[in-house]
Amino acid sequence: MRAWSPAERARGRKIGFVPTMGFLHEGHLRLVDRAKELADRVVLSIFVNPLQFGPKEDFTKYPRDLDRDRQLAESRGVDCLFVPEAAAMYPDGGQPVARVTGGPAAETLEGAARPGHFSGVLTVVAKLFHLVAPDVAVFGRKDFQQATLVKRMTQDLDFPITIDVFPTVRELDGLALSSRNSYLSPDQRRSAVALSRALRTVEQVWRSGEADAAALQRRGMEVLRAPGVEPEYLTLVDENLQPVARATPRTVAALAARVGATRLIDNVVLGEGVAADPTVRA
Repeated sequence: MRAWSPAERARGRKIGFVPTMGFLHEGHLRLVDRAKELADRVVLSIFVNPLQFGPKEDFTKYPRDLDRDRQLAESRGVDCLFVPEAAAMYPDGGQPVARVTGGPAAETLEGAARPGHFSGVLTVVAKLFHLVAPDVAVFGRKDFQQATLVKRMTQDLDFPITIDVFPTVRELDGLALSSRNSYLSPDQRRSAVALSRALRTVEQVWRSGEADAAALQRRGMEVLRAPGVEPEYLTLVDENLQPVARATPRTVAALAARVGATRLIDNVVLGEGVAADPTVRA
């Protein structure tokens, strides 16, 4: 990997990068499409990062299908598939001494629900940035807190990389694409639509003139508390992940909920709407 990128750059080619944990779906492939628009060569990495999983989380059960991923990546025009081994990324027992932390912004929302998660994310992304050395990296907005923290890390550590955040890709009923959707039974899959419906409700109520964040949160939670869904949070924050008292354009409504044993997240940027995001057929 260290040899490939300099060789491509020496030929005058701009490098785009899409980091993933594999089990690719159309959402990942849309990120590849975007990277191809922004760069001459595209690297896609597949690495299920143990550092970002908590002790009670699903690292060993996380879905994996490398053969299928290879086929999908090739069919979408990926130029370099980077699949490092855990022992190469984390030698000496898999516990690096040096880690990247995200400060207070990494301790809210998903950081509060999953302590240490974003330290694992930022550490592996920093390592991948060093190894791949891209000019631009593309992340999905579904993980908007992750994308926000990666953008800040890139600035703070002076990586010469442009971070591009692509809108959430959804199925026709509004459910955000996620590798974890594969865990859902048919009944749970139907229940999971409550997440996007709750966000659409927040968007619609805000468009009708309600700006009080607490009121918008209550309306969204009424929809999120659907049969089979266990809400964890629904909150409104600004682009720096700070809670807001009143919602304005660009305020982010973010939520997390469990559907059965599967934990799902989603968000919407007010003014853009859930329905405005790119969609794919289920």
